[in-house]
Amino acid sequence: MKYRRLGDSELDVSEICLGSWLTYGGAVERRQAESCIDAAFDAGINFIDTANVYSGGRAEEFLGEMLQSRSRDSYVLATKVFGEMPDGDRGLSRAQILKQIDGSLSRLRTDHVDLYQCHSYDRDVPLEETLAALTDVVRAGKARAIGVSNWNGKQIRAAVALARKNGFAKIVSSQPEYSLLHRNPERGVFPASRENGISQIVWSPLAQGVLTGKYAPGAGYGGGTRAEARGDTFMSRYLSDEVLTRVQRLRSIADSLGLTTGQLALAWALREPNLASVIVGASRPEQVVENAGASGVDLDATALAAIDEAMAA
Repeated sequence: MKYRRLGDSELDVSEICLGSWLTYGGAVERRQAESCIDAAFDAGINFIDTANVYSGGRAEEFLGEMLQSRSRDSYVLATKVFGEMPDGDRGLSRAQILKQIDGSLSRLRTDHVDLYQCHSYDRDVPLEETLAALTDVVRAGKARAIGVSNWNGKQIRAAVALARKNGFAKIVSSQPEYSLLHRNPERGVFPASRENGISQIVWSPLAQGVLTGKYAPGAGYGGGTRAEARGDTFMSRYLSDEVLTRVQRLRSIADSLGLTTGQLALAWALREPNLASVIVGASRPEQVVENAGASGVDLDATALAAIDEAMAA
């Protein structure tokens, strides 16, 4: 496992991050979830990402239980604030940030998180109020660093400028969706981040599993797959025969490099120097091991050109 520095922080994170959206404390059976956590540590993964809203707080509760037996300095723990909780609380107001960090710490059974992230941009709260509250969280020792998720380049630049002006805690990370099928952050988020010492922690680098190549065009979805459960919502944009045909072209490239198609897609994302880590979900320990195998893979110019050609419409 390779590690990268997270922006201008003191945190070194594994190139592969274990995420907990739709999995732990939720859809994945507990014993399987426990096996995934163990497999992650065995593979050298030290970075775990969650959020207060995942499974209504149960993801944090599960991780809090699972991490009790491990040394606190053996992992980097990230969580988020913004989304609506079961009691209706939501947003990035000062009151919410101070309330939600305490709730997360209680569920996670720790006195601090390493990275506290705004899960989305809150247009209903002044940015200065949000940044001031996050700064107080850091100064109280409840978070070592702060980051943002799903913010655009303009929002990131505005936050950095305001932080410099007022002496607020510095944003060290950005968490956008990014993959071979979703490259939008290259236009705005990446440049704004590079200019300001901010690293990317990208979510859905496998496009909800589509980039593993397991969905063939015209074949339908297998029983129990994420596509079967969610194909008419978030994943629908990736499940057309045209997109799936392009993804199938990656298989021969992966084979020639001794990789799985999923490992190839993760290695492609990690080619970007501004990335610190890619977040992967896993419902089985074998998936954790396979994903970890993408760390340290160096794709040369020939491989990258072949990928570009395969993905061309």
